[in-house]
Amino acid sequence: MDERDVRDALEATGVAVRAAGDGDEVAGVRPRWVALPESAEEIAAVMRVCAAHDLAAVATGGGTKLHWGAPPARCDVLVDLCCMNRILEHAAGDLVVRAQAGVTVEALARALAEEGQELALDVPVPGTTIGGLLATGIAGPRRFRHGTARDLLIGVTVVLADGTIAKSGGKVVKNVAGYDLGKLFNGSYGTLGTIADATFRLHPLPAARAWVTFTVERPVTETVRPVVYEGKTMEGTSTDAAASLRAVIPAVTESPLEPSAVEVDWPDVAGPCTVAILVEGTAAAERAKALCALMDGALSDAQVTEEPPPWWGLLPEPPVPDGPPGTGDGGAGGGEILLEVRNIPYRLAGSFVGPFLAAREAGVHAAVRGSLAAQVFHVALPPGTDPGRVAAFTGDLRDHMETDGEGRVVVLTAPREAARRLDRWGHVGALPLMRRVKERFDPDRRLSPGRFVGGI
Repeated sequence: MDERDVRDALEATGVAVRAAGDGDEVAGVRPRWVALPESAEEIAAVMRVCAAHDLAAVATGGGTKLHWGAPPARCDVLVDLCCMNRILEHAAGDLVVRAQAGVTVEALARALAEEGQELALDVPVPGTTIGGLLATGIAGPRRFRHGTARDLLIGVTVVLADGTIAKSGGKVVKNVAGYDLGKLFNGSYGTLGTIADATFRLHPLPAARAWVTFTVERPVTETVRPVVYEGKTMEGTSTDAAASLRAVIPAVTESPLEPSAVEVDWPDVAGPCTVAILVEGTAAAERAKALCALMDGALSDAQVTEEPPPWWGLLPEPPVPDGPPGTGDGGAGGGEILLEVRNIPYRLAGSFVGPFLAAREAGVHAAVRGSLAAQVFHVALPPGTDPGRVAAFTGDLRDHMETDGEGRVVVLTAPREAARRLDRWGHVGALPLMRRVKERFDPDRRLSPGRFVGGI
């Protein structure tokens, strides 16, 4: 195709267009142009040009997670939604907000706080936009109490591959018959369409917050044996600390004291970890102290504070190797290495044993942070970890966590050489259905092609 003709066609839409630069790469793939629409209608105009000239498009907001997921099979146009940064409507009396996809979660939080309200989500990547929040399906500590963005979403406007503007949920103008767009698009990495705006259910800001924190010195040892919890056999350890956690965490999460989150920070799986419990609302401090009493005798060093620990709500920082297991010994070329592990509640022991054994068997250092209540964790390896060891760690972790088909390990990001050696997504039973949905929404594979599971 003639480059000048395509550039002219994009500019004829009235949308600002510029040549792509080094900072516009999508998982290492550089687009040719960057379009900066300011409305759903302008996104639609860009997508009609892409359809006419068979251009592949990838949407971005804050650009904080463009390196997540697989590299696109092709990328001609980066649709940058940074100019779509307006809060379109805030019905405070109805606890509802509608915001464009380019609004950052922090900016939305500041605006809502002025009315004593919040979108009850914790986003572990600073600078995340509403569109990026939905596209990657990421969530933070309070997912246990309030759910994820998918659960709080009540309406969405999207632009499809052919330029059709579709709406679902609140204030419906046009629906795509038979589909809940909000649920479909959540976590789809932009492979079904471009999110233009979203409408969320809000919560009042809590009257107070308090955190209960305690340290577990040896959550796992080398000795591993099966244990039984609520009639189910699972991986276990012989340590008293792990046994205490297995007893305490279910008691905490099921308590009428209603904690909002139970998080763990494990900077190196060979060492100690810290557990923090968030209590929100009326009499938060008193309820937190009652939780301490609930744990008395099992984990006696618990403390109550009014401020979160410094790691709260953030992704794990990779450990700094100080000797064996060996890392940084050639080939990875640096770069973030981050995995997401989803477990099921009765396998709490596996959440500790799995990363510990996988790191030991693969010869790497690993850091874990995430929700003991919702059983969703992120695992970081040091940049520069040998690609073969990254692949071995991922395989070993899947062996420990996916034994019954209920756990799941996803590689969110890894250097190219390491990613080439492994399956980012693992087994996904719904893949045939997901392929059919992709064919329905994007039959010509112009939207983020290859970014998602199974090369979708």
